[in-house]
Amino acid sequence: MSKDKTQKVSKLTELKREFKKIVWPDKMTLFKQTTAVIVISVILGAIIAIVDFVLKYGVDLLVNFG
Repeated sequence: MSKDKTQKVSKLTELKREFKKIVWPDKMTLFKQTTAVIVISVILGAIIAIVDFVLKYGVDLLVNFG
């Protein structure tokens, strides 16, 4: 085999070896983490929407005032 092909094969075997080391979360942990991400995303989305509304209202007041 050529040197290039040997390097590709060794990289693939290293990759397979690394994938075997991965520890996947169980269903309950996955459910809890997914729920946490969704809840935090909704809360942050609501906060951003409220700040956006307040800033828009403030800018409209300043523009119409002058």
